[in-house]
Amino acid sequence: MLQTRRDQSLRSRWGVWGSKMTEVSHQPWGEVSGLGSVDLWVLQSPQVRVEVLTLGAILRSVCSRGKGGQMEDIVLGYDNLEGYVSDKRYLGAVVGRVANRIARGRFTVEGKEYQLDINNGPNALHGGLRGFNKALWLATAVEGGVQLSLTSPDGDQGYPGEVQVSVSYTLQGETLTAEYQARSTKTTPINLTNHSYFNLAGQGAADIYDHQVSISAQSYLPVDDTSIPTGEIRAVEGTPFDLRKPVLIGPQLKEVPCLGFDHNFCLSSPGDSWTERQAARVYHPASGRVLEVSTSQPGVQFYTANFLDGSMAGKGGARYGKHSSFCLETQNWPDAVNQVAFPDCLLRPGENYQHVTRFTFTTV
Repeated sequence: MLQTRRDQSLRSRWGVWGSKMTEVSHQPWGEVSGLGSVDLWVLQSPQVRVEVLTLGAILRSVCSRGKGGQMEDIVLGYDNLEGYVSDKRYLGAVVGRVANRIARGRFTVEGKEYQLDINNGPNALHGGLRGFNKALWLATAVEGGVQLSLTSPDGDQGYPGEVQVSVSYTLQGETLTAEYQARSTKTTPINLTNHSYFNLAGQGAADIYDHQVSISAQSYLPVDDTSIPTGEIRAVEGTPFDLRKPVLIGPQLKEVPCLGFDHNFCLSSPGDSWTERQAARVYHPASGRVLEVSTSQPGVQFYTANFLDGSMAGKGGARYGKHSSFCLETQNWPDAVNQVAFPDCLLRPGENYQHVTRFTFTTV
């Protein structure tokens, strides 16, 4: 039984970042049978407004200004909690334990083979049938934002070890920062990301063909017909995947030999030091909106919503179709647990998993 309660009073808290003020508030947003009460958190700076759900650590909304000063919600989502409970496309959610695909849902760690649920053709995708996107996270106010925490028990969706996970969303001026941390009682693969779908024209716009994209990657990972990396690390030069300089998405999609972009772009090489790097920039000339993404992760999955088909009713009744949005999923390389040449994705007892991604929303 789902109930949405929007008329409850806000409990507000203010966080101060230098001279810029961020207001943080929250309210009950409904109940999920068998899970409990879901809260909606609001982070508000002078430039950007962000809504976060405790279900799935979901970014429900990001509102930013266009060049005319108008605020638009640029993240796809649903008007009510029931939409997120039944959602199968990970709209706005944190996905895990392992984002992206694991070939045949199988891997071996410390001599033991593990079999995960298969939920994407022959492969495991985004943590399993009930991954972190369907979990209820515990929320705590932090300076300028909210920290969401989760305990994933040993054996959850087939993965070894009890894992303590947290993601902190903080807003400072034009920049939304997501900081991820995890610890495990057993060696386990882990790869956390946020799966927000963006359209800088507004979440109900028909497509992203008029957006310009650039990605700071010298190479990308070719995939087989089930979207598993082949193991090759291929230079982008001379291919439709060369996005080092801004290109218009519409014409570029016609050059890609598949439904669209759904590929890992390599931001760093295996063994490179942990550091934050510029990953991507997307510009929408008509509105003037710009999204810039930086991350400490070694890859970013650029996905152009190839599998949205208009069957879902989104916010305001919008129908989200193919190429109606884009995702920039900062993450480790897909299927890294099975590919020894890829960056290590194993979290061992006593180690800390941590990475940071920043989304900066401006206008030109």
